[in-house]
Amino acid sequence: MSLVHKLSAIEDRFEEVSKFIVDPEIIGDMKRYVKLNKEYKDLEDIVKVSREYRNTLDNIESSEEILKTESDPEFVEMAKKELEELKAKREELEAVVKVLLIPKDPEDSKNAVLEIRAGTGGDEASIFAGDLMRMYLKYCDSKGWTTDMVDSTAGTSGGFKEIIFNVQGADVYGTLKYESGVHRVQRVPQTETQGRVHTSAATVAILPEAEEFDVDLKDADIRRDEFCSSGPGGQSVNTTYSAIRLTHIPTGTVVQCQDQKSKLKNLEKAMAVLRSRIYEMELAKRHEAEAAMRKTMVSTGDRSAKIRTYNYPQGRVTDHRINLTLYNLSAVLDGDIEKFIEELKMAENAEKLKYGDENA
Repeated sequence: MSLVHKLSAIEDRFEEVSKFIVDPEIIGDMKRYVKLNKEYKDLEDIVKVSREYRNTLDNIESSEEILKTESDPEFVEMAKKELEELKAKREELEAVVKVLLIPKDPEDSKNAVLEIRAGTGGDEASIFAGDLMRMYLKYCDSKGWTTDMVDSTAGTSGGFKEIIFNVQGADVYGTLKYESGVHRVQRVPQTETQGRVHTSAATVAILPEAEEFDVDLKDADIRRDEFCSSGPGGQSVNTTYSAIRLTHIPTGTVVQCQDQKSKLKNLEKAMAVLRSRIYEMELAKRHEAEAAMRKTMVSTGDRSAKIRTYNYPQGRVTDHRINLTLYNLSAVLDGDIEKFIEELKMAENAEKLKYGDENA
């Protein structure tokens, strides 16, 4: 199918969805309405470029017709110049259209649950997990996203053994999903007396936040335990049974939340994380099936994969998936990770385009 025919079919579907989302019967079906509303927004971006592209093709045709029939030298010269500009614009728009036509991951527009866990390296790994937490919080703040702590376990010498927080905003999961994997740090630990450089690691997991209708969690499959919160939070937190631990019996998944004084708020947060973890298990199966057809070098979600190294002696950060090294370690740890994310998106889009061309 030609590009013009593909775009024409998309415009037809856009008009169809436009009618659906104002249909009272569909508005009453929340699950279907949310899905169609998202499709409408996704198609709207393509349709805008599509209309500009088709208008450019029409103008090219008009200019070529003028060159065939016009005899005035000055007018012919103007038409030639305009035709060159239109053809350049056509190429630019075709490149944009091809990227827009890459099937979007339906999870990309979702909020996310961000989990960081200290790995190998003892106390230094916990300190590094704390550094990563601050890096992501600053990055989220720069994007105008809101963050909400769910649970944390402090390290014995600073930092965190584990920390979980929710991130809400536009296209959060689609942006942060590239951060899943093992992050390594190479530096002289605070506890090192000989000045030797050590390598420690922390694991980052980005989960798409699951809506209630995304996952069917049965009450009978969940065991709920209530206990006193531990750690910082004040006397009222530590002496009331406000902390919640949920166990999903079929999968053995355990989630707890003790960040809030309110038992109900802790339960809501814990349920949200539990839904997201169960949902991600299903997504992992789907991604494995996709990987069997197309080897993906980025955003695989493989948490055992070493993805990035933060080297303090050389002040550099290297992303091993795309062999990108930046010598701005301080800025990166202050939340300036946009360059990595943009390059990873471009690499994945290029791979998808190649895969699409091979299977066209």
